[in-house]
Amino acid sequence: MAVPFAKQIAAFNRRVTNPILDPIVWFLPGYGRVETIGRQTGRRHVAPMMGFPSHDGRSVTFALTYGPEANWVRNAVAAGRFWYRTRTGGIVELVGPTVYRDARRGAMPRPVRLVLRLLRVEDFLVASVAGQAGTAAR
Repeated sequence: MAVPFAKQIAAFNRRVTNPILDPIVWFLPGYGRVETIGRQTGRRHVAPMMGFPSHDGRSVTFALTYGPEANWVRNAVAAGRFWYRTRTGGIVELVGPTVYRDARRGAMPRPVRLVLRLLRVEDFLVASVAGQAGTAAR
């Protein structure tokens, strides 16, 4: 399974891009902050991320541009929960994170699908909003 972005780019983004995005993330449409608890350290980790709520608002899907082995993904899956903080929606606890592959990129809005196709991103994480009935739909 190929990772769309090289690990070197991920490291650069973690050290350079994320700290730049952090103060302005609230002004970027669709962006928020993913908050996870480290599976080994127990420390809180925060990263800017675009989340896409389902039409019914019961789940949120994230495109895994760094692949399913990214630390935030592994932390979320191991814990079975994580949080997503947005400018407009406050903080949402997400539970039951599931990684899946979808070459159609069906959970994404059309313009995002086109960009993800160019980047060859086919891996996603979906999680249910805590307290919502049912499970996260793909």
